[in-house]
Amino acid sequence: MLAAAQRLRRSADFAAAIRGGRRAGRGTLVVHLLVDEPAFASTARAGFVVSKAVGNSVVRNRVQRRLRHLIRPLLSELPAGATVVVRALPPAAGATSATLATDLEGALASARRPRRQR
Repeated sequence: MLAAAQRLRRSADFAAAIRGGRRAGRGTLVVHLLVDEPAFASTARAGFVVSKAVGNSVVRNRVQRRLRHLIRPLLSELPAGATVVVRALPPAAGATSATLATDLEGALASARRPRRQR
């Protein structure tokens, strides 16, 4: 379980990260990362979006629990004030925890990398 200070709960926080953050995707998930420096935030925060396209409620909750467990150690590596939204894709339902971990770490690394100039 994530600490209360590390969880996203408000719809506006999710929307800000999805609209204004950097996006990186892998086969089972998409990560939206917004690096902001609000004065009140002391830690990075994370939220999860697992839609009905992933599966029934049992499958969705299992995927969300796995993702929540996997992101806990990664939050300490992010700068303070960072907001991460992890959106699970339908293939996440049948993915192993190892696959989800690889995809999550790769997507976060891609989202943190600076953009290339065209």
